[in-house]
Amino acid sequence: MQAPIIIIGSGLAAYTTVREIRKLHPEINITLITSEGGDFYSKPMLSTAFANQKNAAQLVTTPKEKMMEQLKFHLLAKTHVVAIHPTDHTLEVDMQGQKTSLPYSKLVLALGADPIRLALDGDGANEVLSVNNLEDYSVLREKLPAGKRVAILGAGLIGCEFANDLIIGGYAVDVIDPASTPLNRLLPPEIAKRLHQKLAEIGVDWHLDTTATTIAKNPAGLYELYLKNGESITVDVVLSAVGLRPRTQLAAQAGLTVNRGIVVNRQMQASQPDIFALGDCVEVEQLILPYVMPIMQSAKVLAANVLGDAKEITYPAMPVMVKTPALPLIIAPPSQGSVGHWHIEEDSTGAVATFTNGDQELLGYVLAGTGTSQRSVLTSQLPAMIS
Repeated sequence: MQAPIIIIGSGLAAYTTVREIRKLHPEINITLITSEGGDFYSKPMLSTAFANQKNAAQLVTTPKEKMMEQLKFHLLAKTHVVAIHPTDHTLEVDMQGQKTSLPYSKLVLALGADPIRLALDGDGANEVLSVNNLEDYSVLREKLPAGKRVAILGAGLIGCEFANDLIIGGYAVDVIDPASTPLNRLLPPEIAKRLHQKLAEIGVDWHLDTTATTIAKNPAGLYELYLKNGESITVDVVLSAVGLRPRTQLAAQAGLTVNRGIVVNRQMQASQPDIFALGDCVEVEQLILPYVMPIMQSAKVLAANVLGDAKEITYPAMPVMVKTPALPLIIAPPSQGSVGHWHIEEDSTGAVATFTNGDQELLGYVLAGTGTSQRSVLTSQLPAMIS
């Protein structure tokens, strides 16, 4: 009997790959290995769950049993992959303390990414939380009774989304970031200032142009944050949202080519035969795109190649919607190194910022508030990310 296709992971990338393979081949043997429970949930919804009054169980959209029934695969949940051996097409796995070797015919790495941890001093530094999966969210929910105060480290996409969500959910929120405005790397200053103002209006306390240096626990069990600018904040929970780093260690140990992510070609194939990768852990054409639309595009191409077809990835322009209801945002940033300038039109209800080059070609945009209505028109004018 032929060894199965093994997929490591159980997020959107993994389950979309199973679904795409099943569309092309209803019977081929598939095994999915995950360190989580295996239930399917929408990871982007983790940063809107407090506003929607959802606990972790309520975020599960399809239980693992239903996924297995629908897609006909074998699930190894709560299982850790210890090593990949590309030469003999095997994996070493740890199934809740029981170690074994598993053969694969093709291997798909949908490993995701890990939260970046800041180097902080103090006896509370090791108790900083991050939310990267359903279990993380459950821990945060448990440690955060209604009406408490949260400090968020980082004013990027995830930090701003959680800040907005927690405020709506009835919490007090402090956001700390070394930049002078939120979403500093993605927004032109005018729109960044507007986001700053809108989130402040609903209750976010900003601590910008500074960083946390020390987190100490006080006798009441609260956390004292000491900032580089001399301020201090007392909170119930500290949440880190300073970014994600692709999970590459397992691939690197197996001898796969790794840069910022696991390097794959346009067929989503890694540098060793019969190993593919997609999602947050992947770097393709020097791009790391940890968003829903690139994952969906990648899964279709990967599934075809796993089954022996030869297809190459193309990425159209894929704007990102930021979940900040205080100021709805849609972002299609210009590619890194683009030469051009921002042109901004704004009024009291919204803004449209377009980034064009010297030939007046549109290379990127940011839409805010009512300006988000321009999404379709402007997206059609953008160049493909990978053509």
